[in-house]
Amino acid sequence: MIHALLRHHRLATAVVLALSTSAAAVHAQEATEVPAEEHIQMLDEIRVTAERRSQNVQKVPIAATVITAEDIDRRGLQNLHDMMQAVPSISVNQVNRSLYINIRGVGLAQTAPTSSPGIAFYIDGQLVPQEQSISQSFYDLQSIEVLRGPQGTLTGQNSTGGAIYVRTPAPDHDATFGYVEQSLGDYGWSKSLGAVNFGINENVALRVAAVREVRDSFTTNTGPSPSDPGNTDFTGARANLSLRGFDGRLQVNLRGEYYDSDTDNNAVKRWNDTVSSDPFSIQEDAISYMRQRGTRTSAEVNYALTDTLDLRWQSSWQDGETVDQADGDRTDTALPRPGPGRVGYTNTQIENAIHEVNLIKTSDGPVDWVLGGFLLDGRIDATVLRDNNSTVDFVSSTSTIITEMRNNSKSVFGQANVRVGDRSELVVGARRSWDRQSYDRLASAGGTGTTVLETAQTTGKLAFNYDVTDDVMTYVSASKGYKAGGGNLPIVAESFGPETNYVYEAGIKSTLFDRRLRLNAAAFYSDYRDMQLASLADGLPLTQNAASGKAKGIELEAVALLGRATINAGLGWLDAAFGEDAILQNTLTNANELVHKGDVLPFSPDVTFNFGIQYDIELGDKLLTPRLQYTHVSESYSTPFQSERTKISSRSVVDAKVNLRVNDNLSFDAFVNNLFDDTYSTMQLMNASSADGGTLYGAPRHYGVRVRYDFF
Repeated sequence: MIHALLRHHRLATAVVLALSTSAAAVHAQEATEVPAEEHIQMLDEIRVTAERRSQNVQKVPIAATVITAEDIDRRGLQNLHDMMQAVPSISVNQVNRSLYINIRGVGLAQTAPTSSPGIAFYIDGQLVPQEQSISQSFYDLQSIEVLRGPQGTLTGQNSTGGAIYVRTPAPDHDATFGYVEQSLGDYGWSKSLGAVNFGINENVALRVAAVREVRDSFTTNTGPSPSDPGNTDFTGARANLSLRGFDGRLQVNLRGEYYDSDTDNNAVKRWNDTVSSDPFSIQEDAISYMRQRGTRTSAEVNYALTDTLDLRWQSSWQDGETVDQADGDRTDTALPRPGPGRVGYTNTQIENAIHEVNLIKTSDGPVDWVLGGFLLDGRIDATVLRDNNSTVDFVSSTSTIITEMRNNSKSVFGQANVRVGDRSELVVGARRSWDRQSYDRLASAGGTGTTVLETAQTTGKLAFNYDVTDDVMTYVSASKGYKAGGGNLPIVAESFGPETNYVYEAGIKSTLFDRRLRLNAAAFYSDYRDMQLASLADGLPLTQNAASGKAKGIELEAVALLGRATINAGLGWLDAAFGEDAILQNTLTNANELVHKGDVLPFSPDVTFNFGIQYDIELGDKLLTPRLQYTHVSESYSTPFQSERTKISSRSVVDAKVNLRVNDNLSFDAFVNNLFDDTYSTMQLMNASSADGGTLYGAPRHYGVRVRYDFF
């Protein structure tokens, strides 16, 4: 295993270094090798608003990966899990209603609906506080910005691990246009997608988009249940109305989104399956399902008080419901009550009202600054039933918990960027957060319980960046992130406290060889304190605070234009481990056990590596572009206790795609994902009180085609 990791590490480093060497060679030989002017290309400048102002991402002193709309299309990214093809040091794992996103070993603590993610997630500036509601918006996108390290001095909610900003295209006031797409593939896959932009006049514009996707499961259920665990059935729609004031200073955006996902839950392969060794064959007798539906609406107002001072206000209202049921024993035989693990049922209803105001100063002077205030009022009602033999009522269930949670978070924050001379900048930011959570719980075994938690924390950031040349910037930074504590679903369990993360980072960003090579690197060290770690107690999510964790790592990213070829590569190396011994509950044994200093943190693969190459071939007035994509993620563990039953296996996956652009209106795609049919796990589920645990596997080889028509 060690040799394999070293092999991938050496290969990845060699690839990134080779890109710079190859770009230099192309630069030196372009006069003879690229005689046609139209073949000389340059990398586009990528603009981001990570610091509440439009900037070239190469001038922002943050380790950031920006996935543009073109990147999403050419890589064939279909969901947030596919970000692992494009972003180093990220781990994305999905179980039931929850999406685990971890960056540099920091992220989501548990699957309970009352937990808070360590990675802040935004859609068009709207914070989405619960991980159950973040995976439904992956269509008709403009960009995805992934910021690594603590965030919180510029916007929204605090985070200990990073932030992800998903942005959809803004309405265009000047024209009416749109597109439609239809995709088909094996396993009954069908995806219909379209968007229309109405440029009504210079003051009013509207963009609407909708998607419908269905797919059969990659797994066959041979049990008596008619359920098809692992399938897809999703419908989504959104609209963005843009209104401009006649004086040119006012910009209003009214947004609305609806989503409806209706599946048969996850396909979990039982560990001790004596019926079949095929990882894509399962046996279930209970009805499994998961239904998620919800709405998001928001109003964003931007007003230019002066030419250099802007006022921004945004309010967002979010409602969602998740109802899911799973065959807990994962067999085709019903166990007699009170046998454990028969069926698990959860109903979660979420309501959030979120408000944010910013005062943003930008000028050609020595100081730019941002001041802001943030308020979140949330309510979560969760009903959890277990061991109920398909009877979903309180009396019949042997283990029921009903929780009503109220979450109030407020904060003030600010950041100043001070230019020091012509080439240097000092960044100073601070934030003060106040969090209050209350829990009222009713359990069939254990009675009632009420918990109120109040925490407050000051966090901040200090950074310094220096422009070595106009195309090369270096930076150093120190930052502190914070995540509030919370309550556990079991009444007898203690609440857990807040966690903090201190991160020290140095990086370099460069655009070289007449914008034919973009090469970025970052090195970091994290001091992770009072970590919130997950386990299960009697089948219910339980979060505990561990003493500390230490992480260090290196990240490299490169994009190169070599004639007609475009090459991208990303490498993340991570060493994340417990900083001292800790006593934690082991889900497999349902007992408190020792975690040793130096043990690997959950969801922390040592190596993440991606490499892609595509080549443009002119066929008359048509353009053919084949592409190969390679993604490697080393093994990790789903809990602090390392064993074969907690291991998430390594993967090395190759995807192939070819695009034919017929003209400005029409294009065709064909793809094969997981070309060599690599079998790998994506998650381990465990529960000492259930009949057995199980494994979730990644998608096997599958293929499809797409046709897209753009109209103007």
